[in-house]
Amino acid sequence: MGMRINKYVALASSLSRRQADAAIVEGRVAVNGQPLRAGQDVSDGDNVTLDGRTITPAIKTTIMFNKPVNYVCSRDGQGSRTIYELLPAEYQHLQAVGRLDKYSSGLLLLTNDGDMANELTHPSHQKQKVYEVKLDKPLRPLHRQMIQDHGIQLEDGLSKFEVERIDEGNDTKWHIIMREGRNRQIRRTFNASGYEVTGLHRTGFGPYQLNTLALGSCQALGL
Repeated sequence: MGMRINKYVALASSLSRRQADAAIVEGRVAVNGQPLRAGQDVSDGDNVTLDGRTITPAIKTTIMFNKPVNYVCSRDGQGSRTIYELLPAEYQHLQAVGRLDKYSSGLLLLTNDGDMANELTHPSHQKQKVYEVKLDKPLRPLHRQMIQDHGIQLEDGLSKFEVERIDEGNDTKWHIIMREGRNRQIRRTFNASGYEVTGLHRTGFGPYQLNTLALGSCQALGL
C-alpha cells in the first residue's frame, strides 16, 4: 500500500510534516535513487533516502520524563550531566519537546513524532504549561497584579502569565500558568520584579500531567 512521501519522511525522521515538505522541495529526498515526481507515493520495497541516507519509518514513541535539577536536555552536556544518562537505552533516540533549563525540574516530553512535537511547541497552538515556583521572598500583591494583568517588559517583549497561590498563607510558593515559553521567561520575569526563583518544577504540558511519576523516572504514553 502506498504512503504519501511527506508522511513517510516525517515518520522516518525527526522532521515534522511541514519540515518534510520543505526537504522534498529542496531536493534532499530521493526514492530508489531518483528525484521525486509530483504527488509520488512510496510503496513497500522502495528505498527512500534523506540527504543521501536511507530512512525507514520508526514506531512512534513518546514518553513523559520527570527531570531532576542539575541535568541539561541536550545530548552534549558540555561538562554538565544530561537527561540521556537517566533514560533507558530504548529511549535514547528520542528528542525533547521544548526544554527545561539545568536548574528546573519536572515534566519533560520526549518523542520521535515530529508532528506531535510541532503541535505542542508551535506558537500558534498556545499549549498551556503549568509550573510550581518557589521565590526567595513573599510575592507582593502589587507585583502579582502587574505580572498577571499588565505584564512585565523584558528585552524580548512583554511577559504575562497567571499566578495562583498554592498554599493559603504562603506567599513564596505559586502556581504559574502560561501559554508561551520563551527562554527562562519565568525566572527573568520575577527577577525583573526583584525576586529570585529558587525552585521551578513543571507539572503540566498541554494535555499531559506529571501526577505521581517519580523524579528521574519515565513513562511511555499511549498515543
